[in-house]
Amino acid sequence: MTTARWWHLLTALVATFALVLQLVLVWQGHLILDEVKPPSLGERLVRFFGYFTILSNALVAYSAWTIALGRDRDTLWWRLLRLDGLIGITVTFVVVQVLLKGTYELDGADLLADNLLHVVVPALAVIGWLVFGPRHRVRRSDLLPALAFPVAWLVYTLIRGEIVDWYPYPFLDAGKHGYGQVAATCLAIAVLFIGLAALAWKGDERLSRTR
Repeated sequence: MTTARWWHLLTALVATFALVLQLVLVWQGHLILDEVKPPSLGERLVRFFGYFTILSNALVAYSAWTIALGRDRDTLWWRLLRLDGLIGITVTFVVVQVLLKGTYELDGADLLADNLLHVVVPALAVIGWLVFGPRHRVRRSDLLPALAFPVAWLVYTLIRGEIVDWYPYPFLDAGKHGYGQVAATCLAIAVLFIGLAALAWKGDERLSRTR
């Protein structure tokens, strides 16, 4: 197995372990972010899969597993899932560091899962993309379709939040911050996502020529 595949295998294992660990903690009723008390098990599971962090880590795990096992294909769907995972996990890291850092305290297994999901996996994913590729897998035509994932997540999150009065991240709470501030925050994150996607496209082109 090549060094590149070993790196992607490590990324896949760490991301999968982090997701399973966090799922176990949620199942056991551990609190997340600013929760005061754990809701019912069913609601905890729905909330678990509603976090952008979880979905981004899942996409990173998927693409890393396929590359490590030699099952990646240069198809539109694979490229989009990989690009969304790469950009999503990067946005996750930035948002946590800028908007959520210091807003909650964790220890033990909760702290381990949090660091794996928000720091370690992003680092592994970005380094793996920069150093090992594979290259020629980001096209300009992929940039617009790649926005479907974050937009769909945001629409679902805001609609469900309005119905059940719960948001996965405090800065999306329109009832608390107002729709104007939430819209401004979402716009800033959208600009970041688009900018990173464009950077990934141009970076892939540049790295493809120099390898």
